[in-house]
This record gives sequence, C-alpha cells and structure tokens, in this order.
Amino acid sequence: MLLIIGTFRLPPEMIEASLEEDGCLAYSYATDMLEPGLIRVNEAWRDAEALEEHMASEHLEEWRANWERLGIHDRDLVQFTASNPKPL
Repeated sequence: MLLIIGTFRLPPEMIEASLEEDGCLAYSYATDMLEPGLIRVNEAWRDAEALEEHMASEHLEEWRANWERLGIHDRDLVQFTASNPKPL
C-alpha cells in the first residue's frame, strides 16, 4: 500500500473521479480548521501501478493544468510505503 500525506492550498471546490479509480483505497482532502486555505491530503493506493495510473489520468492532468488559475500553491506531498496496517 502507498500512502500520500501532505498539504497544499487551493480554492475550496474539488475531487471525485479519483475516488472511482481502480486501486484507490482512500482519497480525502480536508480544510485545516486552524489555517484557512490549507488543505490536508490523505490518499491510500493499492500499489505503485494504481498510483501511476492515477497520476497519468486525464482528470488529474486537466486539474494540474489549472493549478495556477485555481490559486493552488505551496504543494507539499510525501509518498510513504506502508505494510501490515492495523487499527489502533
């Protein structure tokens, strides 16, 4: 499993086709309650292939092409490889 965790800033109104992608286990973006405009990112993908397909998807390419127009900036995402996840 691959985890994507991080932050970026954007105007509030995005995300849906990614949730329907094969291999998407979780796709959650949330506004930080203490820092307006900061979006918290939590994604889980079945494997590297699923994430690569997501990164090459038409809807993501279109979204990236509009970052400047949408005011997205300060992108800071990190990929982690996770194994043996267990509930706490």
